[in-house]
Amino acid sequence: MSVKSMNESIDGAGSADDPTAIDSIRKDVVRGLKDGFPVLLGVIPFALVLGAQASHKGLNSLAVPLMTGLNFAGGSEFAAIQIWTSPPHIFLIMAVTFLVNSRHILMGATLVPLLMRFSKRKVLPALFFMTDESWALSYSDAYKRSINNVPHFSMPYYLAASFSFYIMWVGCTTLGALIGPVLGDVHHYGFDMAFPAVFLVLVRGMWSGFRKAIPWFASLIVAVAVYHYVPGVWYVMAGPLVGLVVAWLQGDK
Repeated sequence: MSVKSMNESIDGAGSADDPTAIDSIRKDVVRGLKDGFPVLLGVIPFALVLGAQASHKGLNSLAVPLMTGLNFAGGSEFAAIQIWTSPPHIFLIMAVTFLVNSRHILMGATLVPLLMRFSKRKVLPALFFMTDESWALSYSDAYKRSINNVPHFSMPYYLAASFSFYIMWVGCTTLGALIGPVLGDVHHYGFDMAFPAVFLVLVRGMWSGFRKAIPWFASLIVAVAVYHYVPGVWYVMAGPLVGLVVAWLQGDK
């Protein structure tokens, strides 16, 4: 692959002979790493907890990175570990994983207008690395850097944030699996608070007024209610769907 085609595959435009384009890509990569770093620190204890819990369920230090690397979605991995038995109920785990990860369908839908200028062969592989964190950072960044009121999605920014999360996630879950037997029950250390803390940081970064946050609150209330009164993990799907409906009702015609 030529340098030119590599540049084009990163941001859909640009040339190896254009120093301005190369400098722009470099700056977006640095911004992605910089903006993602605080969130990345919050992911570390979250990943250690998952790895430790997986080791207590009987997964070894090879199975854990395979799980976290091939199914790069922390929420569904935690759900799968919670219902893991020996031997595992494969179809139940698959169903729960799909249900928890179904929120990515809604997240991906919000990116459609921002990714129109990229071809599918570039977008689809990149979306494998999409997480709640990289989605929130990139989505917010696209609107902050709007050009003539048109959001500008930066693929280098997104990939820099996503790859850093991927490497840290797989590495720290593996480390958690290795030291899990030594740590014992990690909940005693309060590491499980890392998950809500990370999302509070993301919500704060996307805050743009109470009215626009109404769908968030609607989603939260419904998710909590379903969690308490409906067995299973249906709250994962119920919350986002209600938030989406409220956002649609609020939206301008």
